[in-house]
Amino acid sequence: LVPPPVKNTALRAGLRLLQPERPIGDSFTAAVREAGAELGVVVAYGHILRPDLLAIPARGMINIHASLLPRWRGAAPVQAANLAGDATTGVSVMQMEAGLDSGPVFLRRETPIGPTETAGELTTRLAALGADALVEALDRIAHQDLVPAPQDGGRATFAPKVSRETARVDWNRDAEELSRHVRAFDPWPGAWTSSPGAELKLFHAAATAGNGVAGTVLRADQTLVVACGSGALAIDEVQPAGRRRLATAEWLHGRPLAVGDRLG
Repeated sequence: LVPPPVKNTALRAGLRLLQPERPIGDSFTAAVREAGAELGVVVAYGHILRPDLLAIPARGMINIHASLLPRWRGAAPVQAANLAGDATTGVSVMQMEAGLDSGPVFLRRETPIGPTETAGELTTRLAALGADALVEALDRIAHQDLVPAPQDGGRATFAPKVSRETARVDWNRDAEELSRHVRAFDPWPGAWTSSPGAELKLFHAAATAGNGVAGTVLRADQTLVVACGSGALAIDEVQPAGRRRLATAEWLHGRPLAVGDRLG
């Protein structure tokens, strides 16, 4: 596995590094306590931290979450914002507690979501925004210039973990919904559908005019147009099973689909 950039930076700086498979166990907890950290920072970490671990640093632990809390608590806030068609999102620097992204928030930074922006592109922008927000928060916390405000739990929405099944395309849905679905799962795990012969991942899709039974191929030449529950979806890039991503026009040169074929 490729070491995470944070690990490489820590090693170059000669810092002590702990990298357990799971953040549990007496020896790990003792090592964290021994480090004597004043404050802990958690970013994009896939494990729940127990209260006894959160309590070790004198000032607790803070987390940079990729949404404007309390909207989109949970594992996949970027994908959820795309799926919902949110016009804006952002990052929140919050005090960690035992609940799921429920701790009080130090600060939020908002940004618009582009009309064709994918989850991958948005994640990259939010990472930079979050880094700047973290630096500001740490400086202001150090100078006792920042007090976290409780979240309004009544306004909370949730973004569950993404699975392969989550990314399956349901052609009975509206074309605009499906265009957001494709963006939400680009690049991972990729919105996908069954097609004659093999599964097919879809990228760079937009709602367009068209009518037909949901999942029916309406056009298969320089682009692929498929009927939806309402309207149609024009798909400019695909990834057939076992192959690389490529322009739809290039893939269609081999005539894998014809007008009238059904997907899904």
